[in-house]
This record gives sequence, structure tokens and C-alpha cells, in this order.
Amino acid sequence: MIAWDENKWQRNIREHGLDFVGCDSVFDCPVVVWDDDRNAYGELRINLLGFLNGVVVHLTYTERGDDLHVISLRKAEKHEIRYFAQELSK
Repeated sequence: MIAWDENKWQRNIREHGLDFVGCDSVFDCPVVVWDDDRNAYGELRINLLGFLNGVVVHLTYTERGDDLHVISLRKAEKHEIRYFAQELSK
């Protein structure tokens, strides 16, 4: 199940123009995944690049029990799109 914090959800819509609702469809296509170890978050955060409605997006989430807890969702930056394409071509 996909879950999120309601305040974070509203902020993500304002800041990135993307809604967490329906973001689980990103898992229907090939994805590139790596651990986000830039900071000590207190939990493992996972970064994902994948397609959402035909656009490459960057999704950050964590696993909490059986749920995937969404932290942020935004359009991928150019360098991330290049990385995504390189990884998929391997």
C-alpha cells in the first residue's frame, strides 16, 4: 500500500505540481532504484527514477511495515534522465 503524510502531500503539490495519488503506477514500468545515504534520516530512504504518465520522475520513499511511504515526487532533472536512460540500456 502507498501512504504519505498529508502535509507533505500538499507541499509536494505546491512545490512540484505532482500529486502522490496514483504514483504507484511508476512501478508498472522499468525503474532505477538506489539508496539515499546522503544524510542520517533515521530510516532507509530509497530514490527511484521511472515513468509516470509518460514523464520521467524522481520518487523518494521509505518502507514502513508493508507500506511504501512517499516522501517526495518531482519531475526528473536532465542529468537524472540521462542516468535513467544509461541504466536502462545496460
